[in-house]
Amino acid sequence: MQCIRCGRPIYDTAYGAANLCPECRAAFAGTVQPAPPQTPTRQAPYRPPVTSAILGLNVLVFAAMVFSGVSASEPRDMQLLKWGADFGPLTLGGQFWRTLASTYVHIGYAHLAVNMWSLWQIGRLTERIFGRWTYALVYTATGIAASLTSLFWNPMRISAGASGSLFGIVGALIAALWLGRLPFPRPAVQRMLKNLVVVVIVNLGFGAAVGFVDNPAHIGGLLAGLAIGAVLAQSLNEPPPQRLAQRRLVFVAVALCLGSLGAYVKQHSGWAVERYRQRQQSPKADDSTI
Repeated sequence: MQCIRCGRPIYDTAYGAANLCPECRAAFAGTVQPAPPQTPTRQAPYRPPVTSAILGLNVLVFAAMVFSGVSASEPRDMQLLKWGADFGPLTLGGQFWRTLASTYVHIGYAHLAVNMWSLWQIGRLTERIFGRWTYALVYTATGIAASLTSLFWNPMRISAGASGSLFGIVGALIAALWLGRLPFPRPAVQRMLKNLVVVVIVNLGFGAAVGFVDNPAHIGGLLAGLAIGAVLAQSLNEPPPQRLAQRRLVFVAVALCLGSLGAYVKQHSGWAVERYRQRQQSPKADDSTI
């Protein structure tokens, strides 16, 4: 005979409850405290600190712009330039900080809302896969690459917004999902890849159709993200020391590439600096000459 509670064999049936072993009878009698039942624990939701910080900084910059008198819906060109928008004659004239600052400046609340919603949807997963600091560096590097691509294509255009960096982290995420051996079910990975590719195609198609979207910046950010993500994907499952060493080398190489690209863009589009100076020296020069 076996105990109906624990399954132990029962050899002594002289007790009244012959279907329980002595240990279980003692537990029921209160002499032995049974182990408390295990209650399922809920995993705390992941809170992405870098994505949250980037989102907050973008909103903070926009709020400061509005409080300083900039229109929340249709800011003027000179106002955008004052806050760091990318513009060839100024950026290539020595203000290279604009290649990064412009990624935190937005042209109206609708522009900000769309970009921040996209950042929250995509950034959380990308940050979790690559890690905080690597994700922050990818976001920054691809944003600069997007600004430089815009300057190469049309240096006389005023460009601003986080969309170049957003395309960059989308590219890095696509590369990681495609090339990295991530602990996700393959069907889920394929669905995510399909959705991301559709998002890229739709957004680039929309940008080409409407004309006022800076598609060259989007393409530059995307290509930079794909390249960086493809290299980093190989080390996603390596031990932390090896992964850290490789990522340091990757970002040193990225910094050198961005420096070289910046020098090439300055040589290619440097004519914009002189043209802008000539326009500013014209007696009729005003905002319309930008």
